[in-house]
Amino acid sequence: MSSATLEESVILDETAGVVRILDRRVFPAQVEWVTAETPDTVARAIRDMVTQSSGPLYAATAGMALAALQARTLDLDAARASIAAAGHALASARPTNAHPRDAVARILVAGESSTTTPELVEATVQTARAVDRDYRAASAALGRSTLSLLPENPRVLTHCWADAYLFGLVGAARDAGRTIEWIATETRPYLQGARLTAHSLRELGQRVTLITDGMAAAALSSSRGVGTGPIDAVVTAADRVSLDGAVVNKVGTLAHAAAAAAFGIPFYAMVEAPDPSAPTAADIVIEDRDPREVLEVLGQRTASPLVTDAWYPAFDVTPPRLVTRIATSHGTFAPADVAAHFTAPQRTP
Repeated sequence: MSSATLEESVILDETAGVVRILDRRVFPAQVEWVTAETPDTVARAIRDMVTQSSGPLYAATAGMALAALQARTLDLDAARASIAAAGHALASARPTNAHPRDAVARILVAGESSTTTPELVEATVQTARAVDRDYRAASAALGRSTLSLLPENPRVLTHCWADAYLFGLVGAARDAGRTIEWIATETRPYLQGARLTAHSLRELGQRVTLITDGMAAAALSSSRGVGTGPIDAVVTAADRVSLDGAVVNKVGTLAHAAAAAAFGIPFYAMVEAPDPSAPTAADIVIEDRDPREVLEVLGQRTASPLVTDAWYPAFDVTPPRLVTRIATSHGTFAPADVAAHFTAPQRTP
């Protein structure tokens, strides 16, 4: 299985002292890399949507490693302060996506006992690499959990770009000798579904039908279905899941979940783990982005020049009552029971 361009979309170039980030805003029409020479420019790339979904985690770990490498000549206190400042910038670049925040926290803790700058640099770099590896392993386990919820050879509607979670689910199906037929929404305004999800699925040899976001309810209601038949499930990633089972994901997810509930189709959310710092969805910041992004598509204005007002919440909240089950790296849970993830035995690789 290979979709190397997107799977390896963030590269720490230690020789050049930079982080290279695939610009997913223009992929696959163009394969361009943004070169970040400082952790602040890595954070800016995250904020500017150069990378999305799992990408901010990969960028955050690379940015922290870069910060450590650039602090090698500083005394211990100055090095620690420089790495902490980088961590703050990276962790806060996208407030709804908790992956960078959690990655930075783990990396900073690893360096707390260091007594010299070389020790601090080594602890930071090695932990950044470990966070990246562990996330990929957890995504593979999450794929197996999600597959256990699906019928033998399902037709699945998905929304936006699930990144490592998507690769984990496709890999789990292949390992089990099963096939999944995909229906992907295009995902306005960045078209991640059309450009990233559908592209990757085709690279992986999957059957995928692309629809616009507004077609999802019709697709779910159709007795003849989309592609080869009726849709069996809606499966999306989640940027965050609160402890009461609310799912925060790319805006549009709520509409698809509501349509699925209306037509008796299960909605499953994939997340590495729920967020222990968010008892409810009210504890999660929903990022509002520049409304001008709604007035255009991929840099080209599509709205009438007379239209000046728009609204763009980047995420929405699907309440627990619309969520059938939540898959994590430790298994699957009813929304009300998702906190049991933390006491469930970890799945073996």
